Order: sequence, then C-alpha cells, then structure tokens
Amino acid sequence: MEPVEVDAGRVRLRRWRVEDADAVLTALRDPVLQLWNGVPATTRDDAVDFVRRRADWSAGDHASWAVADAGTGVLLGSVSLHSVDRQQANAQVGYWTVPAARGRGVAPCAVDAACRWAFAGLSIERVELCHAVDNPASGRVAAKAGFTLEGRLRASYRYGDGRKHDELIWGRLAADPPPGLSS
Repeated sequence: MEPVEVDAGRVRLRRWRVEDADAVLTALRDPVLQLWNGVPATTRDDAVDFVRRRADWSAGDHASWAVADAGTGVLLGSVSLHSVDRQQANAQVGYWTVPAARGRGVAPCAVDAACRWAFAGLSIERVELCHAVDNPASGRVAAKAGFTLEGRLRASYRYGDGRKHDELIWGRLAADPPPGLSS
C-alpha cells in the first residue's frame, strides 16, 4: 500500500513525519495513553522509531496516519487500520488522541475517516474496534463513529497495567449508514 492523506474536515489524516517525534514522545508519556495503548516510548529515539514504523505501509497489512488539525497542522493524535485482510475484506482500527484533543470529537472524526477510506480505497467490508470495558470513552468514540456494539471478549487483552482486561467489540460494515458527524 502507498500512504495517502485523507481530508476529514477539521482534521487531516496525514503521513507520519520524523518531525512528529517530539510531539509523539510527549503524547505517549500521558498516563491515559500508557494505560490503554501501552505503546512504550521513553526516549526521542523510541518516538522516531514509532513514527518510522507507522509511516511504512509497505507490508500492506496496516495504514497509519497522524491526525492533525486541518487549520494549524498541530498533531492531535493517531489513527491506524491494522490486521488488514483483503481476502476476508476485514480490518481493525485503533487510535489515540493527545489530552488537549479529547472530548472535542477528534477521535470519532478520525476513526470515521479511516473507515470510509478503508471501505472505498481497499474494498474493506468490515472494520472492528475493541476497547477495554474499563475505558468507556472509547465506547463513546465507537458509537459516534458509526460502530455497533457486538459483544464482550473476556480477559481479551493485556493493557499497560499488565492485567488482562475484558474488551467490548464493535463492528462497522461498509453497508452501514454513515454516522452523523459534523466537521
């Protein structure tokens, strides 16, 4: 896959750049991100490695974007499609936002934009989103981004606290009506 940029109104999904490393390092030190995303980055080199891995789409099994403010270009977060399976036409989506972007509709907008791109650009038919039961904010993001709650996965994933958490699984189909997000 070749990286693409996606205009999503007030946010833009763009390629990761090495210049993002300092903002990424700051973001990944946030205790909320450390708990629910568990991406370790304690040094600038770790952050540069994070950015480089996300910018490389050559394996064809993931697409990852920096979520930036469309007006200022300031980094607001990350959204990624992973476990992309073109034969089954399925993918999973993950995301995070910097603390200042939370509660402003950034995550639902970015997740929706990534899904729309997957449906149109990759002919994906189903995108899944999983999150810890103890992280209700992610459930709100899923619902706002047009996902349907499908079930609970017991002791499904080990998060940043080292414990296995139950997760809720949400699905969004290409045939589902788009969410009513305003840009």
